[in-house]
Amino acid sequence: MTSKITRINPAELHAPPGYHHITVVEAGRTAFLAGQCPLDRSGELVGPGDLDAQIDQVAANAAAALSAVGSRPDHVVRSVIYVVSGDVAVLGAAWQRLTGSVIGPAFTTAGTLLGVAQLGFPGQLIEVDLTAALPG
Repeated sequence: MTSKITRINPAELHAPPGYHHITVVEAGRTAFLAGQCPLDRSGELVGPGDLDAQIDQVAANAAAALSAVGSRPDHVVRSVIYVVSGDVAVLGAAWQRLTGSVIGPAFTTAGTLLGVAQLGFPGQLIEVDLTAALPG
Protein backbone atom coordinates (compact mmCIF):
# COMPACT_ATOMS: atom_id res chain seq x y z
CA MET A 1 0.00 0.00 0.00
CA THR A 2 1.38 3.40 -0.98
CA SER A 3 1.08 6.40 1.32
CA LYS A 4 -0.71 9.44 -0.01
CA ILE A 5 0.70 12.67 1.40
CA THR A 6 -1.28 15.88 1.13
CA ARG A 7 0.10 19.22 2.28
CA ILE A 8 -2.37 22.03 2.99
CA ASN A 9 -2.26 25.76 3.74
CA PRO A 10 -5.77 26.90 4.75
CA ALA A 11 -6.76 30.30 3.37
CA GLU A 12 -7.70 31.37 6.91
CA LEU A 13 -4.07 31.09 8.08
CA HIS A 14 -0.99 33.14 7.20
CA ALA A 15 1.11 32.12 4.20
CA PRO A 16 4.07 30.17 5.62
CA PRO A 17 7.63 30.74 4.32
CA GLY A 18 8.25 27.43 2.54
CA TYR A 19 6.45 24.92 4.75
CA HIS A 20 2.81 23.81 5.05
CA HIS A 21 0.51 24.21 8.05
CA ILE A 22 -0.97 20.72 7.68
CA THR A 23 0.33 17.41 6.38
CA VAL A 24 -2.09 14.51 6.00
CA VAL A 25 -0.87 10.93 5.50
CA GLU A 26 -3.70 8.68 4.36
CA ALA A 27 -2.15 5.21 4.44
CA GLY A 28 1.07 3.27 4.75
CA ARG A 29 3.96 2.80 7.15
CA THR A 30 5.77 5.52 9.11
CA ALA A 31 9.44 5.89 10.07
CA PHE A 32 10.45 7.97 13.07
CA LEU A 33 14.10 8.99 12.76
CA ALA A 34 16.09 9.58 15.91
CA GLY A 35 17.46 13.09 16.27
CA GLN A 36 20.13 13.44 13.60
CA CYS A 37 23.24 14.94 15.18
CA PRO A 38 26.31 16.38 13.45
CA LEU A 39 28.38 13.27 14.10
CA ASP A 40 30.54 11.53 11.51
CA ARG A 41 30.54 7.78 10.98
CA SER A 42 33.04 7.27 13.80
CA GLY A 43 30.83 9.20 16.24
CA GLU A 44 33.00 12.33 16.29
CA LEU A 45 31.35 15.76 16.33
CA VAL A 46 31.85 17.56 12.99
CA GLY A 47 32.73 21.25 13.09
CA PRO A 48 32.49 22.06 16.81
CA GLY A 49 31.01 25.56 16.99
CA ASP A 50 30.57 25.75 13.16
CA LEU A 51 26.83 25.78 12.43
CA ASP A 52 27.18 25.51 8.63
CA ALA A 53 29.46 22.46 8.85
CA GLN A 54 27.12 20.86 11.35
CA ILE A 55 24.05 21.51 9.20
CA ASP A 56 25.80 19.85 6.25
CA GLN A 57 26.61 16.79 8.38
CA VAL A 58 23.09 16.58 9.83
CA ALA A 59 21.66 16.78 6.29
CA ALA A 60 23.98 14.00 5.08
CA ASN A 61 23.11 11.84 8.10
CA ALA A 62 19.37 12.39 7.64
CA ALA A 63 19.61 11.57 3.92
CA ALA A 64 21.43 8.32 4.78
CA ALA A 65 18.85 7.41 7.44
CA LEU A 66 15.95 8.07 5.06
CA SER A 67 17.64 6.04 2.33
CA ALA A 68 18.18 3.13 4.74
CA VAL A 69 14.39 2.71 4.98
CA GLY A 70 13.72 3.32 1.29
CA SER A 71 12.52 6.86 1.84
CA ARG A 72 13.37 10.32 0.50
CA PRO A 73 13.18 13.87 1.87
CA ASP A 74 9.87 14.50 0.07
CA HIS A 75 8.35 11.64 2.11
CA VAL A 76 8.97 13.53 5.38
CA VAL A 77 5.70 14.53 7.04
CA ARG A 78 7.01 16.22 10.20
CA SER A 79 10.26 17.90 11.20
CA VAL A 80 11.63 19.47 14.36
CA ILE A 81 14.85 21.49 14.15
CA TYR A 82 16.78 22.41 17.27
CA VAL A 83 19.44 25.16 17.01
CA VAL A 84 21.57 26.36 19.91
CA SER A 85 20.77 30.07 19.59
CA GLY A 86 18.22 32.62 20.62
CA ASP A 87 19.17 34.89 17.71
CA VAL A 88 16.45 35.10 15.06
CA ALA A 89 19.05 35.78 12.34
CA VAL A 90 20.95 32.59 13.25
CA LEU A 91 17.73 30.58 13.26
CA GLY A 92 16.77 32.03 9.87
CA ALA A 93 20.20 31.25 8.42
CA ALA A 94 19.96 27.67 9.70
CA TRP A 95 16.53 27.34 8.09
CA GLN A 96 17.84 28.67 4.76
CA ARG A 97 20.81 26.31 4.73
CA LEU A 98 18.65 23.30 5.62
CA THR A 99 16.03 24.10 2.98
CA GLY A 100 18.83 24.41 0.42
CA SER A 101 20.47 21.13 1.46
CA VAL A 102 20.13 17.59 0.09
CA ILE A 103 17.16 17.12 2.45
CA GLY A 104 15.56 20.49 1.64
CA PRO A 105 12.25 18.94 0.49
CA ALA A 106 11.80 17.54 4.02
CA PHE A 107 11.10 21.04 5.27
CA THR A 108 8.11 21.79 3.03
CA THR A 109 5.94 19.83 5.45
CA ALA A 110 4.63 20.58 8.92
CA GLY A 111 7.58 21.48 11.10
CA THR A 112 8.97 23.41 14.02
CA LEU A 113 12.21 25.40 14.37
CA LEU A 114 13.36 25.93 17.95
CA GLY A 115 16.16 27.95 19.51
CA VAL A 116 17.47 26.01 22.51
CA ALA A 117 20.06 26.57 25.23
CA GLN A 118 22.04 23.36 24.76
CA LEU A 119 22.13 20.00 22.98
CA GLY A 120 23.63 16.65 23.96
CA PHE A 121 27.26 16.95 22.77
CA PRO A 122 29.69 19.71 23.78
CA GLY A 123 29.97 22.06 20.77
CA GLN A 124 26.81 20.68 19.11
CA LEU A 125 24.73 23.47 17.55
CA ILE A 126 21.97 21.61 15.68
CA GLU A 127 19.81 18.50 15.71
CA VAL A 128 16.98 17.50 13.37
CA ASP A 129 14.15 15.03 14.08
CA LEU A 130 12.18 13.70 11.08
CA THR A 131 9.09 11.56 10.61
CA ALA A 132 8.57 10.05 7.16
CA ALA A 133 5.72 8.22 5.45
CA LEU A 134 7.32 5.20 3.80
CA PRO A 135 6.49 4.32 0.22
CA GLY A 136 5.18 0.89 -0.70
